[in-house]
Amino acid sequence: MRLWLNRTSEVSLREQLTTQVRLGILCRELKAGERLPSTRELARRYGIHANTASAAYKELEEAGWLEFRHGSGVYVSANRPALPQSPELMADELIGDLAVRARKLGIAPQMVRERLLRWLRMEPPARWLVIEPDPELRAIVIAEMEPALSLPVSGCAPEECAQASVIAGAMPVVLPSKAATVRKLLPPGRELTVLEVQPVSPELQARVQRYMPEHAGDLVGIASRWAEFQIVARIMLVAAGLPPECLLVRDASKPGWKRGLSAASAVVCDALTAAELPRECFALTFKLLSESAIAHLREAESRAATVSLV
Repeated sequence: MRLWLNRTSEVSLREQLTTQVRLGILCRELKAGERLPSTRELARRYGIHANTASAAYKELEEAGWLEFRHGSGVYVSANRPALPQSPELMADELIGDLAVRARKLGIAPQMVRERLLRWLRMEPPARWLVIEPDPELRAIVIAEMEPALSLPVSGCAPEECAQASVIAGAMPVVLPSKAATVRKLLPPGRELTVLEVQPVSPELQARVQRYMPEHAGDLVGIASRWAEFQIVARIMLVAAGLPPECLLVRDASKPGWKRGLSAASAVVCDALTAAELPRECFALTFKLLSESAIAHLREAESRAATVSLV
């Protein structure tokens, strides 16, 4: 029987012993009826107190994993105990099955242990990180991602993403135009998701085209903190046939930006500004991220959740 005992671990030596013996039985390294070292021999071989070895054996005997034969020694029980399927036992069985499969494939136990430890040392992703130099655009992307995803979403400027404290536990994402720059700043091998964007939302474009025939002379608002959004929306509405003098453009980062918007028959805005419009305003919301981009992020979350269970 091979054991690994860590004297600096928070897990007691007794618990390390019981767990490894139980795993040895589950993965059939220790077979039914096999004789185990005596408590004295176990203590001498691994440099532990005999009372520790005795307590571990006693616990395993009471649970039905081992049996003591008077004058003969300690043996693996002929039948595994019929215990309730607790999460701990199910986890042990999975690990035992892994050890059996690894042995059949010729993978050394030491390598299995090292790879398991490597996975355990890996920090599962706990959040999304939007890396974008323009703070207003960054806020819009975060506002679109947050309602659609399970993990929290934060953001930073590109020059910040080289800091370990900023990138730790995060799945970084970036808009296509900044991808090359950000890749150079991230640690080597760090995965980066490039978001799929839509220059003009087909849905919004269709809504504007349906809206225009009856409201060609109406006052229409444009509201966003992002300067480029204001420019693109103005171009789009003029191209759709709205006279420039009918447009009311508002920078949502400025004080008093809501003034006059209630008089507009509709307000073209981004997802973040839409939530801040006066209640009486009719919002035509433009979303930067495509549906396929959101679906891709959800899939990545699902994979991350699977890895975090390993």
